Amino acid sequence: MQLFSNRKLIIASKHQKELVIQPLFEQALALRCVVDEKLDTDQLGTFSGEIERTLSPLEAAREKCRRAMALNACDMAIASEGSFGPHPSYYFLNANEEFLVFMDLKNDLEIAVRHLSLDTNFNGKEIYSEEELLHFAQEVGFPDHGIIVKNTKENFTSLLKGITQPAILMEAYRTTMRAHGSVYVETDMRAMYNPTRMKVIEVAAKKLLEKVRSCCPACDTPGFEITEATRGLPCARCGAPTPAVKSVRYSCKRCGHSLDRLFPDNKQTEDPMYCSFCNP
Repeated sequence: MQLFSNRKLIIASKHQKELVIQPLFEQALALRCVVDEKLDTDQLGTFSGEIERTLSPLEAAREKCRRAMALNACDMAIASEGSFGPHPSYYFLNANEEFLVFMDLKNDLEIAVRHLSLDTNFNGKEIYSEEELLHFAQEVGFPDHGIIVKNTKENFTSLLKGITQPAILMEAYRTTMRAHGSVYVETDMRAMYNPTRMKVIEVAAKKLLEKVRSCCPACDTPGFEITEATRGLPCARCGAPTPAVKSVRYSCKRCGHSLDRLFPDNKQTEDPMYCSFCNP
């Protein structure tokens, strides 16, 4: 896209997210991605708990963009912010929620996406024996996925992050248990220590790129996005409306142009198993 061609895009991350973001955006938009290793995004909050995040995930991603652009005299940035916890619908399962934000000050653009995934190893547990520790490590995908060792879940005084070697993990457990009499272990959710999360960020980055490349048919502004969904796709058996989406509305933030599209999932009827009349 000419709007972004040959320009500099700073990826506001200190956790190697550029590994999945940079190839996508450079290839699709013909721009040049850079990373500022001095940018400390941990100031806005850490998963391990030593710095509390006070902003919402979306606002935290925005603030990362603003700081990266200000520090590097750059007018275009991308940042992400993740959260982990119970899924909003399947509360007995953990989920990874990622917000990605693309900012272009030159063209007064902000484009954001939210991606929710059940694909996560997010976990934490108080450990009482080396056997329990080894079981937890196997369960969360160690050593490919990093582990954090604390003396307690909250109000901790001992913290070791980014552990990816069995010998170091065992020594951290023994040292912490001797010093404090308790050990809490949890998954390291920073992207460079968590391949599962990195894959989720990649999916979210693809969604963001798709939205950036979606231009308004009236004014050609990027970010022509779905702003409303209408449910009621008819049941294939009885024709009654179902909860499935029947149409969506795309809107432009700049000129206000909107466009309705029927059957966004490329189907005109829904399976009767999702119909409250056929399958009450």
